[in-house]
This record gives sequence, C-alpha cells and structure tokens, in this order.
Amino acid sequence: MMLPPPLLLLCLFLVSCESGKSNPHRNVSELLDNLLRGYDNSVRPDFGGPPAVVEVDMVVRSMGPISEVDMTYSMDCYFRQTWVDRRLAFKGSKETLALSISMLKRIWKPDTYFYNGKQSYLHTITTPNKFVRLYQDGRVLYSSRLTIKAGCPMNLENFPMDTQRCPLKFGSFGYTTQDVLYQWNSARKVSIAEDMKLSQFDLIATPAANQTDIVKAGKTKALNVLQTKQMLIRRFFSGEYSMLLVSFHLQRHMGNFLIQVYGPCILLVVLSWVSFWLNREATADRVSLGITTVLTMTFLGLEARTDLPKVAYPTALDFFVFLSFAFIFATIIQFAVVHYFTKYGSGEVYFSSEFTSDSDSSDSDAWDTDNAHSSQDETLNDYSLPSRDTCVEVIPLSAPSCLQREPPPPWLCFSRPQRRPAAFPTALRDQRRRDPPSAPAPNLTRRRRSSASCPSRPPPQRRRRKKRTPRYNSVSKIDRASRFVFPLCFLGINVFYWYAYLARSERIKN
Repeated sequence: MMLPPPLLLLCLFLVSCESGKSNPHRNVSELLDNLLRGYDNSVRPDFGGPPAVVEVDMVVRSMGPISEVDMTYSMDCYFRQTWVDRRLAFKGSKETLALSISMLKRIWKPDTYFYNGKQSYLHTITTPNKFVRLYQDGRVLYSSRLTIKAGCPMNLENFPMDTQRCPLKFGSFGYTTQDVLYQWNSARKVSIAEDMKLSQFDLIATPAANQTDIVKAGKTKALNVLQTKQMLIRRFFSGEYSMLLVSFHLQRHMGNFLIQVYGPCILLVVLSWVSFWLNREATADRVSLGITTVLTMTFLGLEARTDLPKVAYPTALDFFVFLSFAFIFATIIQFAVVHYFTKYGSGEVYFSSEFTSDSDSSDSDAWDTDNAHSSQDETLNDYSLPSRDTCVEVIPLSAPSCLQREPPPPWLCFSRPQRRPAAFPTALRDQRRRDPPSAPAPNLTRRRRSSASCPSRPPPQRRRRKKRTPRYNSVSKIDRASRFVFPLCFLGINVFYWYAYLARSERIKN
C-alpha cells in the first residue's frame, strides 16, 4: 500500500529527528568538522586586524624546593589561557563543548614560553594533563598542569632573616604586541591552594603586573644562558613583546637556624667564659677549653655555609658566626694576659708567706748551726779538747742510744768546741793499747756539763716559726673584671645585631 507523498515526508522527518536524538555525538562531530573546514591553524585570530588578546590566570598547587645554591625555585600549577577565535563560534543547544586534546593540533594557540624558566615540563601521567573548552562565542579555554622550575636571583645579605622575591615571566615567543597581547584575568590572577605549605618559607604575597619586553635588533642582551638561544632567534625581529610578570614573595623561617646555628654559637661563647672562674694557675685546663671552643665554632661556621652559594658578600649569619668566634678568641687572649701578669715580681703572687722577725730567725739559725756541729762531734773517733768554759765527760753508752739525737737540756751552756790536736791524750792512747783489737770499741759520746767557771747566761729558747698561709685558687683582677665585661659586651652587640637586621628585613618586605 502506497502512502501519499505528504505523509511520506512527515515520516522521514520524524525518523531523522529520532536518529539525531539517539546519536548526539554525530551532531557534535559534524559541528566540529564544519567549524574546522577551511580553518588554518597557522594564522592567528583576527589576522590583519586588532591583536589577539590572551588572558591568563594561575592556580599554584605546591611550591618547592627552593635552592639558594642554584638560585632556583620550583612550583606545580594549573596554567590557564583564554582567547577568542571567532572562526570557532557556533550555535547550538550546548553552551560549552569539551574537546579532546587532539583538537589542539588543529586549532591556533598562543606560543607562550617562560622567560626565566629552567627545565619546566608538562605532566603526562596517565595522559597529558591538559584540556580544551570551546564556547559559543568562539572563546577557547586551554588549561594544562605544569611543573615550572624558574630562576630566582636572591640577595642573601640578610640571610636567614631575608625575604626573597622570585619572579615568573612569560609571554609570546614570536608574536609582537601588534599581533598578541597578554593580560591577567580580571576575575582571578594568581590563586594559591589552601593546603599549600612550605618547609622553609612563608608565601606572603603574589603581586602580578603587565610588562612589555622591548627588543632591539643587534643589541639583544640575554638575561641568562638558557635564554641565549631564544634571544638569538628574536634578535633580528625587533619590536615590543607583551609579557606578564608575577612575583612570589617568600619570607624565610628562622626556627631551623635558631636551633642549629644561633643557639649552639651562643652556648659556645658562654662556655668559653667558664675559664674566668677557673684557677689562673690551671694553664692546661684553660688553654684546652679555649682551643676546643674555637675548633667547634669553626666547624659550626663551615657547616652553616654548606647550603649557601659562594657569594662575594657576607651574610647576617656570617656576621653572627664571626662575632661569636671573635668573643671566643678574645677569651684566649684574655687568659694570655692573665698568665703574663701572674709571673713573680709583677705584683701578683701565688702565696702570701708570713715569717718571724729577724731576731727570731737569727736565733733559730744559731740553734740549727750548733745542733749541726754537735752532731758532727758525736762520733767515736772525733774528739775535741775542752775549752776554757766547757767541761767534757766521756761516758760509755749503749749502741742504740749513740745513734739518737736528743736536744740538749736547757741547763747546758754552749760554746763552740776547739779542734783536737794531732796527738791523742796519753790516757786515751794507753787505754786503746790495752784493749784487744778484736774487741769492739765501746760507744762513747761527749756530754758537756756546765762547770763553775761557765758564765751564767740564759739558755736560748727555740721559737716556732709561723706557718705559711697558702692562698690556693688565687683570682686575678682581670678575671674578676672579665666576668662582667664580656657578658655585657656580648649582650649589647646582640641587641644591636638583632634590631638592625630585623628592622632591615621588615623594610624590604614592605
């Protein structure tokens, strides 16, 4: 049965509508094919007319590491660019089309590059992290996830109380301002993730601005080595290039350096002051303490500069290490001065000795002299003739008693005996002849007795000598003064040091 022609046309229209609803992708593919038919991706939008405006915004997900040695910093961000290409405008039920990344090869996109970039790359796990959105008015949104490693010229004069400004410059590589202009997105410029944290720094500000890079033919000056090749390509194309700049202001944390450098330096300086309370005669102890603190201070100073570049100017940390080293060295010099003035004859003595008077000393010396002479005469073969005022009686004694020295009784009077003549007395010579040679000689000693002819004089009395009063651990006047001068000077210099550098760092940050 044949349908009439009007009814047949109605049925075909309904079938086409149902097929369009059942396969919407076919409509999108046809739409894109129609948009790209005759499209040249090598020509910028509005070619021959006003420059294409590229709006940029960033979302920083993480930042670090930040290296002072290489003067570089790294960050992970979402880099988004937006521009209007009227050749891609369309009409349809959908306001936005999510396109595949393969479409990027078929449409025009800006040739953005980073002026101070070093080893930046696009994340490709599991697929290239980028996407494209197309709006009805022809606006294109191109977003990609990048890890950017850029150079950061640092001024380390206030290290570790410094605030660094790390810039990020990017713009078109080949298009001048007559073709492409870069602008920050007015709604959002640079956003920081809420969960982002840095280990050594605090991100305190991210100012952004628009700049223009003026390049003159034959007079191009490359900013760094990596830009040399890029600048050589552009040196023959003079003109003004649009560029965007964002500066990351980073304030360094002080806690790590207070624990590892400042605290140990202060403790070492205080430890060197212990020598002011040590005995000034303890030379080995004070010298070893000073040398130990000097060597430890040297090790700390070298360890603090391992993470710093070899800059030509001293940093704030170098000043503090040198200040601590100077105080420890001054402690050693102070001990050298104390040791020099501790010598005899300089007014500083080890002991204060108190002796008896001259008369007591002379009597004591006389007593010692007479006692020495008497000990010499108390032998068997040593005989002396009695003097006019001395009576001598030879008394045999036992063997043990002849070896004992007893002080004479106080009633004896003494005078220096005369030496015996060469000839022995007759009685003693005869007695020796009668004794057999094998028999042991009797132990004889002389005892002086006072006779009537002895003049009466008071016996000398022995006076005891006063004992010395040693003054151990004698304290020098220089040590006493150093106990107060060194801490006060160190405290005053520290107050000036911290006030000067903290105030200077605050001015730079503002």
